[in-house]
Amino acid sequence: MDATYLHYALLAMGAYALVSPLMRVATTGPDAIPSNVAVVISNTLLIVMALGVLWHTDQGIVTYLSSRKVAYVLAAGIFLGIGIISLYQSLSLGPVSVVTPIFAMFLVFSSAIGVLVLGEEFTTRKVLGICFAVLAVYFISGA
Repeated sequence: MDATYLHYALLAMGAYALVSPLMRVATTGPDAIPSNVAVVISNTLLIVMALGVLWHTDQGIVTYLSSRKVAYVLAAGIFLGIGIISLYQSLSLGPVSVVTPIFAMFLVFSSAIGVLVLGEEFTTRKVLGICFAVLAVYFISGA
């Protein structure tokens, strides 16, 4: 199996680690940008960057709009929108050290969906990882 996905996963982790602290600074204190405005600005940049990647890789969009799987992409987009809007709003109201670990529990739920719905392998190691993740969020968030 090509392990390139691990490089992208690590890059995503590193990049995403900066999102919450930067948004917390941007949406609080003097000259704060409202969280919904921050969503539009940051995601406009995301769209521009994604279009740049499509151009660079010579991929089109129109070809895929008739795919049977486009409904899954649209549903994912709706949930992504709800998640990002909610994350930015919570960061404008609460500390990064509490908001981010709670938000990051999506990893546990996504893993569980992978096992329960998509039929991915369920191992003792994964169970322990999920349990430790839940405990870590509990301890980090001070809940």
